[in-house]
Amino acid sequence: MGDFFRKAVKKTNADGSITPFQATTAALASTIGAANIVGVPVAIAFGGPGAVFWMWVVAMIGMATKYAEVVLGVKYREKNAEGEWVGGPMHYIEKGLGWKPMAMFFAFFLMIEIGASSMVQSNSLSKNVEVAFNVPPVVTGLVICFLVALMTIGGVKRVGAVTAKFIPFMVVLYLGAALIILFANVTAIPQAFALIFSSAFAPAPAAGGFIGAGVAMAIRWGLARGLYSNEAGMGTASIAHAAAQTDHPAKQGLWGMFEVTIDTLVVCTMTALIVLTSGVWQNVPADEANTMVVVALAEVIGSGLAGTFITVCLFFFVLSTIGVIVFYGEKQAEYLFGSFIAKIVRISYLVAIVVGAIGGLQFIWQFLDIMLALVVLPNIIALVLLSGEVKTITQDYITKLKQ
Repeated sequence: MGDFFRKAVKKTNADGSITPFQATTAALASTIGAANIVGVPVAIAFGGPGAVFWMWVVAMIGMATKYAEVVLGVKYREKNAEGEWVGGPMHYIEKGLGWKPMAMFFAFFLMIEIGASSMVQSNSLSKNVEVAFNVPPVVTGLVICFLVALMTIGGVKRVGAVTAKFIPFMVVLYLGAALIILFANVTAIPQAFALIFSSAFAPAPAAGGFIGAGVAMAIRWGLARGLYSNEAGMGTASIAHAAAQTDHPAKQGLWGMFEVTIDTLVVCTMTALIVLTSGVWQNVPADEANTMVVVALAEVIGSGLAGTFITVCLFFFVLSTIGVIVFYGEKQAEYLFGSFIAKIVRISYLVAIVVGAIGGLQFIWQFLDIMLALVVLPNIIALVLLSGEVKTITQDYITKLKQ
């Protein structure tokens, strides 16, 4: 088993624009962020502790989905006019299934969805920065716009280099804070796990400020937060992984599974334990669930320092998220219209960041879930129809590893 794992993660000098680790951190950058810090408490507030169990279920399914997406993304990748490796659902839908209209459909709606998502992300960050540091939202928007421009102007190599340094540090920093809270509430950890499992299959009764939740609500919120957090099924991760230096699609697919593990099974679980062991899920009203992590941390290190720490974490997480999804959107525009129009689309995203930060065009945000559905549906259809190829590629990889 040890030799098998060593061969699986062994570095190669294969074709690619960025290292496998850089591709992984780039994909992680688009998933680790506000959903991990804010989304998990919201799921618990409305779905009860049992929602965490269903998040884990989504993660287990998501590992297989993400693996298949990455495998196909690498198999059907190609070089663009600038010599960079590019790929993603639009490529494996067109080349694997021969359905170019559906590939264009996917690319168009993902391109639009990323504009709206960038605005939502920048708005959530600007509001937190305004409360914590009294900085006007437009200033936060301009700062994010400038930093994202620097991050994306160098293409996938710049994005990969930035996230490879950035994401591990931020994850370790956040998990360090989480461990401080868990250490302070260590005796409540067994009870927290008991609540997660018991509430997954039975209604969670009202307690304190928590109004109670049925099993259906636990499933609904757990599935929704899990899917939104790790993005398995959207196909976006395959856009980053298609640029990886790898000698076999299945080898890079294992990195995709690792993403889901870190994002949902580690970071989201730690956030859930913060909320449950500290008891804030019973004391903070559901409509203020996004403050639960801050409240829990404040009980240990003080409200001022806690608010500052979480806001700084959100700033860097959201910045990296926006930087990567802007790159994703640019690749959709490149696929549809060519590299020149892609650069214009990048500029439009940068403008959208500032507009979103000040709360503009909120009517567009209302269609975010609809656009997400229009992105997920063609990708899932492609994954199902191309599952035979994924199986063949996987069997070939296992055979080679055993040799």
